[in-house]
Amino acid sequence: MKLVAVSAGLSTPSSTRLLADRLAESVRDDLGTQGHEVEVEVIELRELALAVANNLVTGFPASQLAYAIDAVTGADGVIAVTPVFTASYSGLFKSFFDLIDPAALTGKPVLVAATGGTARHSLVLEHALRPLFAYLRAAVVPTAVYVASEDWGARGDAYTDGLPARIRRAGAELAVLMAARPPAEAEAPEDEVTALERQLSDLRFD
Repeated sequence: MKLVAVSAGLSTPSSTRLLADRLAESVRDDLGTQGHEVEVEVIELRELALAVANNLVTGFPASQLAYAIDAVTGADGVIAVTPVFTASYSGLFKSFFDLIDPAALTGKPVLVAATGGTARHSLVLEHALRPLFAYLRAAVVPTAVYVASEDWGARGDAYTDGLPARIRRAGAELAVLMAARPPAEAEAPEDEVTALERQLSDLRFD
């Protein structure tokens, strides 16, 4: 199985990336106990920021960005994590998912998560992230994970409360959906002519 985590964190190190890693680890462990082998890949959007902007203007994705889009659309499950900016997801996060075909995530298991400086922004999960992936017709797991600054140091039992319990619960839900779906089949690579035809068909004239 292929699990792809998308992290829109801008700093290094990043709490957003840390959350993505912990969620991915939870999903992999849960699937591992069911006998599934899981390949995990993390996509750092900060490394693709310029390519995302250029693609929005020109309609042509650079090779690294095209690879990231194909990784997300070809995964068996996706973890999407964004920092909160102005009470919503980051512009980079939204811009990346704007480049994905609206039908490409149909039925795909997705776990949404966010990081922020205060717990007051936790509703971003329900009023911004969940509607975004509902529009893309993804199968979003019931438990979304929001982590404020104070959550990182809070003590809590991994099975009953606190951040560890939320990560474990969300990871288990994504694992269930991934295990219930047939494995994603790898698409044959496009030749240069087919790739050019696809890019030309995607050109926008607005």
